[in-house]
Amino acid sequence: MAAEQMADTGGDSLAPLPPARPLDSVDRDILRILRTDGRASIRAVAERVHVSRANAYARINRLVEDGVIRGFSARVNHERAGQGASAYITLKIVQNSWRTVREQLQALPGATHIALVSGDFDVLLLVHTPDNRALRELVLTRIQSIPEVLSTRTLLVFEETDLGPRPDHPSELA
Repeated sequence: MAAEQMADTGGDSLAPLPPARPLDSVDRDILRILRTDGRASIRAVAERVHVSRANAYARINRLVEDGVIRGFSARVNHERAGQGASAYITLKIVQNSWRTVREQLQALPGATHIALVSGDFDVLLLVHTPDNRALRELVLTRIQSIPEVLSTRTLLVFEETDLGPRPDHPSELA
């Protein structure tokens, strides 16, 4: 795939972001806190990183505006939420069709992660569905009907462990 195509892997918005600024230790500490608890108050964040509330607020806003923080969300136990079947689906696609395919995959029910990758296939897609029948329908009817999809391979997930943020891990946002 062309370099300009691979550069556009964000997916959420095509609006240009400002140039990346280096993160200092306070920024990295704020990110660690928010990855662990996205509902932490500005006051709690400020106290934990030893800055004023105004400073913490400004830094968080800057991290959002710069695209470092892409949003805030809940980590979901998909099985408990009625999505008991999970699978990674690999796709081979027509060259130069990444943007078109990505748009169609984003619209799929249960799609939670899409990545353009190198290697034996082009796209890695993670989906969660209520059961294997719904998964079969998603793969055989929806995904394989996308004209730019040349082939798929489905890898069932038997068990998952969400690593999530690990503030005690030395490489975390180092």
